[in-house]
Amino acid sequence: MAFNEHELREHQATLDAFLEKRRPPEQVRDQVDVDCRVEGQSIVIFERRSLWTEPGRTIEVPVAKTTYVRTQETWKVYWQRRDQKWHSYEPRPEVDSLADFLDVVDADRHGCFWG
Repeated sequence: MAFNEHELREHQATLDAFLEKRRPPEQVRDQVDVDCRVEGQSIVIFERRSLWTEPGRTIEVPVAKTTYVRTQETWKVYWQRRDQKWHSYEPRPEVDSLADFLDVVDADRHGCFWG
């Protein structure tokens, strides 16, 4: 079941605060930027980069993903490995809130999210 409108507004406010802190300076955002999208019960954070080989074309590089499991009232934490699949983030596979997830991603203690 997707997030309801109230949850979406609440989550978007939390995400906006995180993105404002993580986004690069405005003058380079046409080359690299950080954004997120909601996909059902999941939220994906990604970098948007311009291709140096094809100016004007951009790619999205996944950074982190969380999925809310309503029946357990927990957020699962994932990172994407070189195989392009999402894997459970074993140092902290679950958190209690979206804010906790964003704290884990921001700290990136093991270099899994931001490299």
